Amino acid sequence: MTETVAARTDWAAWQVSWDRQQEWYLPDREERFRVMLDMVEALVGPEPKVLDLACGTGSISARLLRRFPGAVSTGVDLDPALLTIARGSFAGESRAEFVTADLTDPEWTSRLPHRRYDAVLTATALHWLTGDQLSTLYGQLAGVLRDGGVFVNADHMPDASTPRINEAERVFRHARQEREKAAGAQDWEGWWREVAADPVLAGPVAERFRIFGNPSDGDHADGEVQSAAAHAEALRAAGFGEARTVWCSPSDAAVLALK
Repeated sequence: MTETVAARTDWAAWQVSWDRQQEWYLPDREERFRVMLDMVEALVGPEPKVLDLACGTGSISARLLRRFPGAVSTGVDLDPALLTIARGSFAGESRAEFVTADLTDPEWTSRLPHRRYDAVLTATALHWLTGDQLSTLYGQLAGVLRDGGVFVNADHMPDASTPRINEAERVFRHARQEREKAAGAQDWEGWWREVAADPVLAGPVAERFRIFGNPSDGDHADGEVQSAAAHAEALRAAGFGEARTVWCSPSDAAVLALK
């Protein structure tokens, strides 16, 4: 595919499409982003150097740079399709850069353009890791952050001690999703089918399927979902001075750790 054709791709439309698909699963997605950025401003100020971890299409970076004109962002991901959308969307934006790296690679931090960051932010991503991989990653992040730096992980973090609440939330959520899907909402598999049909993105999508598998076959099946308390405990064990929940819904939470 030529650069001229790629340049004509409507990257903003793909970003909107990604956001709508994610919001089908996470109707409070913007609220968790708001709290995440509030905590960044509160703890490290309005001009942070941020590592957008498992950045996808750059959702966090987009909101970060829109809110903080003096911020800079490094997005890191392994997914070639999502990174293609990110790089297309941020073309010409000097405050953002994107790095291809596997977070399970022991040397992934060597690919980063900066030695230290003020904040590391991630959302709806790290549940794809096993418990051991997550503990290793948290130790690596403690080395990436400056003293006083902040890490925020917003993700699915259920509380196993409340099974009746969890089941009621699950039934309610699935019923809402079915209503919205009947009205035209797009799910994960449908979104990937649409992306794969785009001539500019077909190649990166094929590579993405080679790395992760086809979404219809069940992506990232080896991951382990952890509670917010378990995340906070793992972060303290990795060398963070403080860690606790700063936002939660019935099924998800955002855990903040301070270096």
